[in-house]
Amino acid sequence: MAAPITVHRPSPTGGRRVTARGQILGLAYSDRDLTELLRRAGLENAEQLVDGDSALIEWRGGRAHKYEAA
Repeated sequence: MAAPITVHRPSPTGGRRVTARGQILGLAYSDRDLTELLRRAGLENAEQLVDGDSALIEWRGGRAHKYEAA
């Protein structure tokens, strides 16, 4: 089963689209943005998920925690 949270490849202008179970949460330009998107989606432990390289987060098309355009 795929991770419920997906951080997609960096866009050409920077930032990464974030989805949770197929719903778009927004665009993250940093781990801080990602944490906020997850918090707004109702995840109380969002900071620990992002900081801890959780298996619940799948990073696609680029290195984890990197948001700059390729």
